[in-house]
Amino acid sequence: MSLLTIITPAYNRAGFLPKLYESLLRQTSQNFTWLVVDDGSSDGTSELIRRYRQENKIPILYERQENAGKHVALNRGIAMIESELTYIVDSDDYLPEDAVAVILSCHEKYKDRPNLCGYSFLRCHSDGRVNTAYFPEDGKIDTYLHVRINGNIGGDKAEVFYTDILKQYPFPVFAGEKYMPEDVVWMQMSGPYQMVHINKNVYICDYLEDGLTNTGRRMKIHSPRGMMLRSKIYLENAQTCFKVKVKMMVLYIIYGYFAGYDGKRLFAEIPNKLLYLVCYLPSFFLYGNWKRKYRE
Repeated sequence: MSLLTIITPAYNRAGFLPKLYESLLRQTSQNFTWLVVDDGSSDGTSELIRRYRQENKIPILYERQENAGKHVALNRGIAMIESELTYIVDSDDYLPEDAVAVILSCHEKYKDRPNLCGYSFLRCHSDGRVNTAYFPEDGKIDTYLHVRINGNIGGDKAEVFYTDILKQYPFPVFAGEKYMPEDVVWMQMSGPYQMVHINKNVYICDYLEDGLTNTGRRMKIHSPRGMMLRSKIYLENAQTCFKVKVKMMVLYIIYGYFAGYDGKRLFAEIPNKLLYLVCYLPSFFLYGNWKRKYRE
């Protein structure tokens, strides 16, 4: 059995998967399995992966579901994984050739340390630029919340998780909603568990015009209950810094209105009543602006 599973949710990305596949073939360590969860693609993804499996160059698992969103695909795939480590790699990205070797080397160094849920590495663009920022301290061991959120290190990084722990925190699913931010799960792990933050690049990304990052706000508006849950998780964590709590309160109110809730219900279901009252008016005006801009 491989020590690492690279899981890739894929929805109509047959044109991009070959680049990821080729990068997996070039890995200096082949101690991994590639699991592709097809989220109801109609572009020949299944035939492409069937051909790759027939080539028998790397171990590949394939699972298909009706289109339900990346988070549902991740839940389905993670439930199948038996390896010690799980690495989520998007279908339109790819890996530097030493990515698996770097991950396994770090795991060998830290695997016996208690209270870890995994490792956070850098993402870089294809021109070598680090996505957003380096970690302020290489090898810093602390929670996702303290290092990334309170530390104001935005943007995506490359997370590798202990599979047995990741299985304990499935992505919440709301009927009819196809988007759930990954930090909903990362934040729930933050506190019970820490991560090692490592300034090494194991992921290459160039965001697509039609990718999740660039179409995110519209997707979030059409998944408002999931976005409300995200805000509540931040707001209910005592370690979340005040600046982030203000932002999350604004988002909680905005997405609450998109979910069809009234102000009375939103007020009743949130812990910090004073902050809610302070943020209410600007949130209501932003809601109106977003409704005109993204719903029309």
